[in-house]
Amino acid sequence: MAFILRESARWMPATSRLAIRSISCSSALQSPAIQTKTKKTLAKPGVKNVVVVDGVRTPFLLSGTTYADLMPHDLARTALQGLLNRTNIPREVVDYIVYGTVIQEVKTSNVAREAALGAGFSDRTPAHTVTMACISSNQAMTTAFGLIASGQCDVVVAGGVEFMSDVPIRHSRKMRKTMLGLNKAKSLGQRLSVISRIRPDYFAPELPAVAEFSTSETMGHSADRLAAAFAVSRVEQDEYALRSHNLAKKAQDAGHLSDVLSYKVPGKNTIDKDNGIRPSSMDQLAKLKPAFIKPHGTVTAANSSFLTDGASAVLIMSEEKALALGYKPKAYLRDFVYVSQDPKDQLLLGPTYATPKVLEKAGLTLADIDVFEFHEAFAGQILANLKAMESDWFAQNYMGRKTKVGAPALDKFNTWGGSLSLGHPFGATGCRLVMAAAHRLKKEGGQYGLVAACAAGGQGHGMIVEAYPQ
Repeated sequence: MAFILRESARWMPATSRLAIRSISCSSALQSPAIQTKTKKTLAKPGVKNVVVVDGVRTPFLLSGTTYADLMPHDLARTALQGLLNRTNIPREVVDYIVYGTVIQEVKTSNVAREAALGAGFSDRTPAHTVTMACISSNQAMTTAFGLIASGQCDVVVAGGVEFMSDVPIRHSRKMRKTMLGLNKAKSLGQRLSVISRIRPDYFAPELPAVAEFSTSETMGHSADRLAAAFAVSRVEQDEYALRSHNLAKKAQDAGHLSDVLSYKVPGKNTIDKDNGIRPSSMDQLAKLKPAFIKPHGTVTAANSSFLTDGASAVLIMSEEKALALGYKPKAYLRDFVYVSQDPKDQLLLGPTYATPKVLEKAGLTLADIDVFEFHEAFAGQILANLKAMESDWFAQNYMGRKTKVGAPALDKFNTWGGSLSLGHPFGATGCRLVMAAAHRLKKEGGQYGLVAACAAGGQGHGMIVEAYPQ
């Protein structure tokens, strides 16, 4: 597989390779001129228009920092309360709540329900939780879309939460079996018999790992192999990571990240900013050692997304309902697709597969897209996807397509930063991507945004967001 993918990269036109490798932070930081475009709308006859009214998120924080003493439902509740405060939506108007999460807290496995009750929603408002790795809140939003488009609901709150500061750590399976056996023992003799079988190795805990169950490979290893297969150098990855942090810092300072809530953490200070944005220099980044494949890997802590705590929430309605309630929506949610590939060699190529499919479904081309918001799991993952999208050979031999879809222009791509800098709470990132696309479309005068993300299991998601008429 590595040889084949290298061939894909090798057969890319030289101009394409140079275009992707040229990541000038100074030019990327320039704000695109506001432009007014008139294109066809993606409304479909007989299908309800589904709109995003607004969205919020807690500040995304490095795990083990200010949120460390909380629980996942605390963050999710805060996002829900923030959404209620920002939109003034009456709680009783909400028909349904759906949340995404990945590493579940065992005490609140349906975190959507617990967060909703904590936020003051009626106990008669249904709520359920979905999980689809890094695209869990994407799934929450498209579930909301389906409920509204099918006429089952008019108003749905979708969101996601992840809390990496306190993940479940299990006893070993041997110890779990012993403890269950002890619970069933009825006499003192039976209990002593069970206890006598305990050995020292029973006490070794099972720590959660960000690894594929089917391959036992961590995502970082997959990213390193993918970067090598597509000939993405360490320098390119560090340049892209630096770009992400610089753009995020500029967007934060300019007040563009308006979906971020101000949150008074119990017993601690009020926070109103993401704390993982750390502009650096190429010299500093070059000093870091490989994080996964040592000593020759190219993926480091600085060009990877970091473990993050955070929650998000968006208010989704039928357009008819939103207008009846007096709201001016942010954007339409249009066509979307989910894709799935080989979880070993193509684990992180979801955007490459999703992009042409969702464009064709919507009847658009790459040139029609004004704003791209792609999830940045790793700098190497992003750059490998851009190279795959620019390769006719890869399209023909792996995707069954006659020609490449093409790589997005970087001046339209993640220009307010991305997961590498803003943070990546697994279950919450999808909502951030959609709100970033909606806000950028409004500010830049564009009409169409494309959101895409990869996910564990070799899965991926793509969605078209259309600006609401101003």
